[in-house]
This record gives sequence, C-alpha cells and structure tokens, in this order.
Amino acid sequence: MTLQAALTTLALAMGLFFVAVSVVGFRRLPDIFCRLHVLGIIDTLGVPLILLAAAIHAGPTLAAFKLILALALIAITSPIIGHLLARAALEAGHQPGVIETPAGVPPAAAWSGGGAQETR
Repeated sequence: MTLQAALTTLALAMGLFFVAVSVVGFRRLPDIFCRLHVLGIIDTLGVPLILLAAAIHAGPTLAAFKLILALALIAITSPIIGHLLARAALEAGHQPGVIETPAGVPPAAAWSGGGAQETR
C-alpha cells in the first residue's frame, strides 16, 4: 500500500466516523439547538476529511484543487449558516432547553434527560 492510499484511507475512515457519530447524535438529541451543534461536527470534521481524502486520492490535479477549494468554502460558510439557523429558530419561537416531543410519543420515551422543560 502506498503512502497516498494509506492517507486516503485514513482520512476517509475518520471522516466517515465523524459523520456516523453525528448522525446518531442528530437522531438522539432533543432540540434544534443541540442538533445544530451536531451539524457543526459534520461541517468541521466529517465532510472536510472526506473531501481531503478525495483530494489526496486524485493527486496533484485540477480536481484536487477544486476539492480543496470546496473544503475552504465549507470552512468559511459553515459558522455563518449555523448562526443564521439558530437565529431563525429563536425568531420562530423555539426555546433552548425545551424538549419538543412528537405527537403520540410520551415525553419520557423521547428523551430521558433532566433539567429541561417538557412540552407537547
């Protein structure tokens, strides 16, 4: 195995790990603000590592340059988009720490944490 293949495999495996952990967290966390935190992990670690793996695999080509450019664009725009989504959620009436449960699901089954108010 060449060094290029090893680095590609390592970066891809790490990126997929962070995406998988984020998917589990996104599913399990109770409110939109916690879920926005998980989306930050995908934007900061998951997708950039996958793009880096693709750029390493492509070698020194125009495609690799475009992948690195996409990585930089994600790094610049991700915090802005996260802030705008959180602000929009606040303006829409969502409150941090309030657990919103789907209709027909008892609050204890949706999330068993303490300290937050439960609404239906």
